[in-house]
Amino acid sequence: MAAKNATTTIPILIPHAIDPVGAGLVASLAHPGGNITGGTLLQAELSRKRLELLKELVPKAARTALLWNAGNLAYAHAWDETEGAAQKLGLTLQASEVRGPNDFQPAFAAIAQERPDALLVLEDALTIQHRKEIVGFALQHRLPSSFVGDEAVKAGGLMSYGSSWPDAFRRAATFVDKILKGAKPADLPVERATKFELAINLKTANALGLTVPPTLIAVADEVIE
Repeated sequence: MAAKNATTTIPILIPHAIDPVGAGLVASLAHPGGNITGGTLLQAELSRKRLELLKELVPKAARTALLWNAGNLAYAHAWDETEGAAQKLGLTLQASEVRGPNDFQPAFAAIAQERPDALLVLEDALTIQHRKEIVGFALQHRLPSSFVGDEAVKAGGLMSYGSSWPDAFRRAATFVDKILKGAKPADLPVERATKFELAINLKTANALGLTVPPTLIAVADEVIE
């Protein structure tokens, strides 16, 4: 947003936008209309798949806590989309909002008091900065946790499912090439992610007393033992 407010002429490329339309960065994915384009990671849209995978790992889960940055414009529709996905799966969703660094401890306290069966985290710059705290909290309270990126799984989170960041940056290079050859960002449609990755931490699953179905292990892109 700072870059957008600074210039309307210099091309701006975003390789991994959460929701460029919802955040007001582009007019639409097909017709950006300004000096910004790039790729979108479909974070909110993938909520159903993350919940499905979490339900498969924790079949008895009935209530899931959702930790997210409510101050991020890109997640304006995240709650509605995630709640709708939860309802279709028979899950009760309990929202826990953060907007700044000082909100995490109160959010953790509220989640601990509600005693959900699992934790779903919508990651952005704020929650990624506090990734270790979130993972530590989930482990301390024996909460099966689901994240967007595999870095959280490497840190001890149970699972992650999301768009491939390396693939997003590789695709971004094609935008750079086109722009340097004279193409206008306004005429370059924002690309929706097409490659997704599943990561599972078996060590964490064992510590939580969970049995990971062999079918999930077989399709996982990364299994941490």
